[in-house]
Amino acid sequence: MKRNDMVQKGKISNGVKILAVIPARFSSTRFAAKVLAKDTGKFLIQHTYEQACFAELPDKVIIAADDEKVVAAANTFGAECVLTSVEHKSGTDRIAEAVADLDVDIIVNLQADEPEIDPGNIDYLARLLIDNPDYPMATLCADFQTAGQVADPNIVKVIVSSCVVRDEYCDQEQVDSCFRRNDSMQNKIGRAIYFSRLPIPYDRDKSGVGNIGQYQRHLGIYAYRKEFLLKITKLSQTPLEKIEKLEQLRVIENGYNILVGKVEHTCNGIDTPEQYAEFVERYTNEQK
Repeated sequence: MKRNDMVQKGKISNGVKILAVIPARFSSTRFAAKVLAKDTGKFLIQHTYEQACFAELPDKVIIAADDEKVVAAANTFGAECVLTSVEHKSGTDRIAEAVADLDVDIIVNLQADEPEIDPGNIDYLARLLIDNPDYPMATLCADFQTAGQVADPNIVKVIVSSCVVRDEYCDQEQVDSCFRRNDSMQNKIGRAIYFSRLPIPYDRDKSGVGNIGQYQRHLGIYAYRKEFLLKITKLSQTPLEKIEKLEQLRVIENGYNILVGKVEHTCNGIDTPEQYAEFVERYTNEQK
């Protein structure tokens, strides 16, 4: 199935040019060449690409690769793929090279190993920057399901400067003053204060992890204004970024704001062969 057969693109972006980019690194420490795994009959990155193509706001979806093998694979399923330098240290750097000479306003950065990403989340993220012109960057968060997820250092947490979770401790006046609702999407939004691999906030009374409703899970999807993307990727890594191994901290440490929208649907990225096998099983069952 080709992209143009899936959906007519970019119909409600008010003239803003939006591009979704999937950075694809061939090598992977825990799962070698995972983006080209094909136990479902489709490449892993093909699943991600096809999901992204169901989003309505991006004018198109492209892949930014570091290896000719990925480019060759992308050609087999009709994806536009740009070959970038192997020297890039992050997917964000790879995207910056791919879009540097393109006429685009907003770039959505998708993870190549998330074949079950919700296309609606892509549209919502792009809409956040369209509707909030003062912000150069946006990302998403969601609720945690278990305390074990909160404690897991492989799952990133984010603190947002708003009552992202409405509960019995927030009266209506407090809620209205600390977050505002995006009328078009009916989701709560706020500004990122910090990201960490450790549970934040630390619940002193509970010796760490308290009520899981206090925590927000960061989703590894971003939207940038093009000029900001090109600027931030030229800046040096910052101390907290190096410590936590989270490049979004470079943005905060340099004094820029990140808008965070809350969504309900999350999907786990595929980091290991075991996680890929679970995805293959889910996909196979859905095809029956």
